Amino acid sequence: MALQNTNPTKTAAWQKLQENYNNTKNLKVKDLFKDDENRAKKLTIKDNDFIFDYSKNRITEDTVKHLLELANQVNLKDAIKSYFKGEPINQTEGRAVLHTALRAKKSDIVLVDGKNVIPEIYAVKEKIKNYTESIISGKSKGYTGKAFTDVVNIGIGGSDLGPAMVVESLKFYKNHLKMHFVSNVDGDHVHQILKELNPETTLFVVVSKTFTTQETLSNATTIKKWFLNPEFKTKESDIALHFAAVSTNAAKIAEFGIDANNVFPMWDWVGGRFSLWSAVGLSIALSVGFSNFDSLLMGANEMDEHFKDTEFSENIPVISALLTIWYNNFYNAETEAIIPYSQYLSRFSAYLQQGIMESNGKSVDRNGDAVNYQTGTIIWGEPGTNSQHAFFQLIHQGTKVIPAEFIGFKESLFGDQDHQDKLMANFIAQTEALLNGKTKEEVLTELKAKGLSDEEITELLPFKVFEGNKPTTTLLINKLTPKSLGKLIALYEHKIFVQGIIWNIFSYDQWGVELGKQLANTILKDINSDKNGTHDPSTLQILDSYKK
Repeated sequence: MALQNTNPTKTAAWQKLQENYNNTKNLKVKDLFKDDENRAKKLTIKDNDFIFDYSKNRITEDTVKHLLELANQVNLKDAIKSYFKGEPINQTEGRAVLHTALRAKKSDIVLVDGKNVIPEIYAVKEKIKNYTESIISGKSKGYTGKAFTDVVNIGIGGSDLGPAMVVESLKFYKNHLKMHFVSNVDGDHVHQILKELNPETTLFVVVSKTFTTQETLSNATTIKKWFLNPEFKTKESDIALHFAAVSTNAAKIAEFGIDANNVFPMWDWVGGRFSLWSAVGLSIALSVGFSNFDSLLMGANEMDEHFKDTEFSENIPVISALLTIWYNNFYNAETEAIIPYSQYLSRFSAYLQQGIMESNGKSVDRNGDAVNYQTGTIIWGEPGTNSQHAFFQLIHQGTKVIPAEFIGFKESLFGDQDHQDKLMANFIAQTEALLNGKTKEEVLTELKAKGLSDEEITELLPFKVFEGNKPTTTLLINKLTPKSLGKLIALYEHKIFVQGIIWNIFSYDQWGVELGKQLANTILKDINSDKNGTHDPSTLQILDSYKK
């Protein structure tokens, strides 16, 4: 079944939302709390270890009502069914979108072209388990008989960002293996990492569905040449011991020299930026062990079940996505800040930049027509409290509306309660400050208490007033574990899906990145040639300057 093709701006709910925005845009959220003592409870969703409080947003009960109407009027329920059933909702590529199947239960049935893919998924999981346990335990050894100490993941995009983010996020749970990630085709990147490695004890994992991605194959080839340096006394057959691959191109893999037993498959129905749950997550399992990798999948499945079965009014990904629609399309807020209060999640915002901006950065609707409304938001952020000392000034007193999502954990992993209390005091205080701001009267009282003169007070007053009324959403989670991380990532995956359905776009293709790749190949030929092809004057000038 094809996804319903509905221009959201033509729905009755959109018109109601526009009226609601016009009537409420000047309301103060703190006044809404005064008017309704139950507002916080009404606008909070609890799902096991997740507490999702969206009460500090610039919304009324009518706003929520009309947003939910919008979700129904674009037929979101049927779209979710199509998503989980494996129907080809990636219509421009004719593919299903089934990263959810990768974390489904063994007893589930998920059909792709009439075939249940769950047994195949679990067979690959078993292979991942056996392979990673053999490497971690030291049973599998390098060409000189030494156990592995380092693992290098070679990939780009989803084949790098997902595994790298999860490995960093779960560093508390990692084993003795030291993880490295090579992605950029910048030669300085790969050579810097090679400086740190011992060929006798390093395992390389090449992640490329087609085994033709330019950046990945360039890096893999450079590493292979380094590995076969005569100084190391290696031979071609040793590649089979030190390289594994996640790919579907058996011929290219064999040509490279990788043992077929060390090859893990990928499927067309999994988009690269949603693939960490598959064998693309091999480096995750190597870093934290298969049981923790499996817990990551279980957490994602828990969020899948919540998203699939929960009424929209109590559905965290749905409400989160609807808030984005509200700010993006009615407040004209082009960005969203994601602020995790955990240093472990230092790569989380960067990971979501790809997931959200590559998915929903589209200007053509599902009918092939240019859209006349804003689609994808710009995602950015850094961990708190570092971000408070970096860009929070803009959020607090700048001229832009910047919805911010705060992610925090009740428990610290090392159990240092003093540090955790200070961290969470900042986490809680920032959303309160962004809500309430500081009035002129409050500033006056504060300055007078300092004994300043009337002249000094008059001079300082306008600079110390905070407008407040800055929208925030708070997600409080019990503890950062493999399971809760899986649940958190899946929440944002489903949020992406809901946004795409409402905006009437295809979220799972990425044609926009292809043009640059094509032109890069053309320009590389020019670089290696005496003559240049046809380019614009600026490009020719830069090309000539580089070649000289």
